[in-house]
Amino acid sequence: MTYYMPAEWALHDWVWIGFPGNEEEWPATLPDAQRQIAAFADAVHAGGKGEEVRLVAADDANAAIARALVGVGVVVQVEKHGDVWLRDTGPICVTNGSARALVDFGFNGWGGKYVMAGDEDVGARLAAQINLSLTTAPWIFEGGAVDTDGTGLFVTTEQCLLNPNRNPALDKGKIETLLAGSLGLSDMLWLGDGLLNDHTDGHVDNLARFVAPGVLALPEATDADDPNAAIYADARARAKAHGVEVASMPSPGLVLVDGEAIPASYMNFYIGNAAVVVPIYGRPNDQAALDALRPFFPGREIVGLRSDAILAGGGSFHCTSQQMPSA
Repeated sequence: MTYYMPAEWALHDWVWIGFPGNEEEWPATLPDAQRQIAAFADAVHAGGKGEEVRLVAADDANAAIARALVGVGVVVQVEKHGDVWLRDTGPICVTNGSARALVDFGFNGWGGKYVMAGDEDVGARLAAQINLSLTTAPWIFEGGAVDTDGTGLFVTTEQCLLNPNRNPALDKGKIETLLAGSLGLSDMLWLGDGLLNDHTDGHVDNLARFVAPGVLALPEATDADDPNAAIYADARARAKAHGVEVASMPSPGLVLVDGEAIPASYMNFYIGNAAVVVPIYGRPNDQAALDALRPFFPGREIVGLRSDAILAGGGSFHCTSQQMPSA
């Protein structure tokens, strides 16, 4: 039986969302990051019109903070983790008709850069709560490294999946074979680099996202000082050469923190049952980004929420989430 990873716009039973609680990760912005994640959880839950939200706190103290911040109906659970990026550490659900299964991959702290106790097995512990079969894949892989349109077409970046700090013995062919067996990959679009200064070594969910079968949303630079202009242009050329339709998205442009360009992106949106939640940054292109996504998701509300405090810890809404597709 062949299982495959559904597109994110397929219906979900629930979504796990990591709740920030590590003061070392957010030394100056932890309370703001917690409020922004709570707002994200509420927007996905949509007062019960969206999917169930399971907000995952690392301990009882942070669970109490989470419960005080979220609206009625959002479930708060305690499961030890070091970082909140459950897109990368949580189990990935694959489906075949009404059948579902889980895949849990190896994790090494994004190439050994951010090793935190609890992250190495939080995926297995979350999976153990569910009555589904689990396959443990013995190689390093993070969910944010790929995106799929649900037809077997995936997109990734060479900077991440071919990085020697993940799986130095694996080349493109071997990686595609492994993903074919675990996630149902049949066609891989390889982009080049991810965003400048992205701690994940260029996760594609911060650069390019499928918004319909065969349609890839990609930013384009609108300002001369955009630090990712060449990266966007290269990704666009590769996508078109692969035969993928490109939908243009604006870029936030140059966003500086302490004088350094940070990987601010509108692409780290989450596609929920009732809403598409998009990170915004108080930039001139915020509204244009929401407008660009609206035609692809009729029936879903396009919600822009500030994500700058979350980004200070290294990611955004999509990075913190891992959905459970409906059977």
